[in-house]
Amino acid sequence: MNITQEAVLKALSTVEEPDLKKDLVTLNMVDKISVDGNKVSFTIILTTPACPLKELIRKSCVDAIHQHINKDIEVTVNLTAEVTSTRFGTTPVLPKVKNVIAVASGKGGVGKSTVTSNLAMALAKSGASVGLLDADIFGPSIPTMFGVEGGRPEVTEVDGKNMIIPIDSLGIKIISMGFLAPAENAVVWRGPMASKALTQFLGDTLWEELDYLLIDLPPGTSDIHLTLVQAVPVTGVVIVTTPQKVALADAIKGVAMFRQPQINVPVLGVVENMAYFTPAELPDNKYYIFGQDGGKELSERFEVPFLGEIPLVQSIREGGDNGVPAVKTADEATTLAFENLAQNVARQVAIRNATQPKTQKVEIKV
Repeated sequence: MNITQEAVLKALSTVEEPDLKKDLVTLNMVDKISVDGNKVSFTIILTTPACPLKELIRKSCVDAIHQHINKDIEVTVNLTAEVTSTRFGTTPVLPKVKNVIAVASGKGGVGKSTVTSNLAMALAKSGASVGLLDADIFGPSIPTMFGVEGGRPEVTEVDGKNMIIPIDSLGIKIISMGFLAPAENAVVWRGPMASKALTQFLGDTLWEELDYLLIDLPPGTSDIHLTLVQAVPVTGVVIVTTPQKVALADAIKGVAMFRQPQINVPVLGVVENMAYFTPAELPDNKYYIFGQDGGKELSERFEVPFLGEIPLVQSIREGGDNGVPAVKTADEATTLAFENLAQNVARQVAIRNATQPKTQKVEIKV
C-alpha cells in the first residue's frame, strides 16, 4: 500500500472545522504527517485546548482517511492546541496576552466574581494559560475566592520601570486592589482615581504570555468599563445575569453599552448564574426559584450565544469562601457546568477571532 503525505492532506481537506466552516487544511490545522506502511499519524492543531468538539474532529479525520484512501489504514490523530488571537504582540499594553475577556453584569449580586473565578479555573484545567485582573476596585473579592487575601505582590524592575508581579494561586496569575488595600479599609476614590488604578494594573503588571486574561469588572456601566476599552483592545465580553426580571433589565444595559457604535466590543455571550437550585440530598431535582430561561431569552433577544446555566448549590458558595473555586472540588454536575461554560467561551473566542476584525481601542471622550 503506497500512501503519500499528499494523499493524506487531500483526504483531510474534506474535513470541515465545525465552527469555522472551513476545511482543516485551509485553516493550517494539519501538522506533522507521518506515513509508515499502512500506519498514518498526524497532528491537528485546535484553536483552544478547551475545544468541545475535539473528539468529533478526531473521528471525522479518521473517517476521511478511511473513506478517501483505504479503510484498512491504522490512523493516529494527535491533538494539540494553539489559542488564536487578533491582538497578540500587536499592542504596547499587554503585549503577551492573546485574548482579553471582560466579564460584566448590569447588576451587583448576580455572582459575577464567582463565575469569573470558576471560568478562569476551568480554562486553566483545559490546559490554557490564564490570568485574572480584579477590576472591581471598590469591592474586590477575587483574593478571597482564591485564598490569597493576605497576598502582597512583589515588584521588579524591567527596563528601568517598576513592574508588579501577579500573585499565582492554583495556576492563575492574579492582580487585585484587594492586595494593595487592607480588607478592613474602604476605598473612597473618585472615578478618575479608580480609572488610574485600573490603567496601572494593565500597564504596570508583568503579565507573562497568557492565552486568556479575564477582567472581573464592577457591576453596572461606569468609568472602569470605559477605561478598560480605552486602554486595551478587548477581545470580547461575557455578560453574567440571573433569571429574575430585575437582573435581566440591568444586563440589557450591559449588553447595550458594549454594543454602542463608539465602543463596539463583541459580546461573546450570556451566562445565567443561579439558574436553578439543586439540594445536595436531591441531586436530580431542579427548583427554578428565581424564574426560568431569563438568560436564554436575553441571548435570543440580542442574537448572542447562550453560554450556559450555573446552578445555585452550596458547594459553589463554599468554594468561594474556602478559597478554592468549586470547579476543582464540587460534585460532578457543578464541575461539568463550569467546564461547559469554559468550552463555550473558548469556542466563541475562536469563532470571533476567525470571523471578526480586530477590536480597536476606543477613542472617545465622555
